[in-house]
Amino acid sequence: MVLLRFLLLRPQLALAFFLMSLGACTQSKKPAASVDAARGRHEFRYTNPITRDTAVSMRDHFIIKVGRQWFCTGTSMPVWSGPNPGVRLLVSDDLIHWRQHSWLIDAKTLPANCPYNGRFWAPEIHYIQKKYWLTVNSGQVTAQDPKGMKTHSIWLFSADKVTGPYKLVNGPLTPHYNNDATLFEDEDGQTYLYCSGNGLWQAKIDLPTGKLLGEIKQFRGAKDANNPGWMVGGIEGPFVLKRDGTYFMFFSTWTRGYEVGLLRSKSPLGPWELAAPEPIFGTRKREYRAEMARNGGYSNLVFADTPDPYQETGHNAIFEGPDGQLWSSCHYFFDQRSTPLADWQKVPQLGIEPLHFRNGIFAIDGPTWTEQTVRY
Repeated sequence: MVLLRFLLLRPQLALAFFLMSLGACTQSKKPAASVDAARGRHEFRYTNPITRDTAVSMRDHFIIKVGRQWFCTGTSMPVWSGPNPGVRLLVSDDLIHWRQHSWLIDAKTLPANCPYNGRFWAPEIHYIQKKYWLTVNSGQVTAQDPKGMKTHSIWLFSADKVTGPYKLVNGPLTPHYNNDATLFEDEDGQTYLYCSGNGLWQAKIDLPTGKLLGEIKQFRGAKDANNPGWMVGGIEGPFVLKRDGTYFMFFSTWTRGYEVGLLRSKSPLGPWELAAPEPIFGTRKREYRAEMARNGGYSNLVFADTPDPYQETGHNAIFEGPDGQLWSSCHYFFDQRSTPLADWQKVPQLGIEPLHFRNGIFAIDGPTWTEQTVRY
């Protein structure tokens, strides 16, 4: 009422207030990506999590840009309770609105004796040597092993198009449990396989045959003596890129929540060292996997909860964003202790953030949960 009287006595201010309100309403209706024609500038607006749909819920999101579209795959639901539907492919024209494209691997079509018909975890698609290479982590379901975990390892497929069809090249690539496989091609054309499995592993790989060149070796365990406390719960989800002659490896840990750490090396096969003493991204919640922390002996770690509303933001991958720069994708999972939660908030969804390079290392600001604007 006081504001109304004030504006009635000052009509010029009232007009200005009205125009400001109109401008705010107009701005809220702009598309996710827009162009300021007068200045030749582009604007991209987004709010995490990007997807808000139980039908396309995934973990471990991996995005690849092909032409003017983005394609996304990941670990489909259900994650923990046994076989899941297969390898899902989503597509988007603007990085905001996603729709189901197809199943790269449809579990319903696989025979009972298929050696990779279990849980399809953390698939990735890499464009190398003019072909698309799909890594899939799975095992064979049997009566004795209904989740296929005893034979869970890495399988390599290839295709001429990002949408497939994909044909099996080789698998399993390793003789023991491995997961979260990723590929990296160096400037000299040599290719490398990195993965997890009670730590981080690496090897050179010949993609046309899918054969490892030498033995795959573990180079870092979660409980190595030189590791900080925030890594002891477990490490997984490697992703490698190169910048200014230095190799950087992103990885995730679930010790204090779900956080992303960063390693670096002058060689694609190490030795790898921590590029930063603390995680470069992620969320920390004191009660996250509390029972696992107690059983693992690290429940006494001292830290403060992050202010975000999530319990998980991790297992990231890097892709080309709307501005032509590098961005990070991963799953964003709301804190399940929060109430009430919408159905889509009870399952993991896609989140994205710009990737920055500061002081010689990569950084990811966030995680964010309010509207963000990137101008370029």
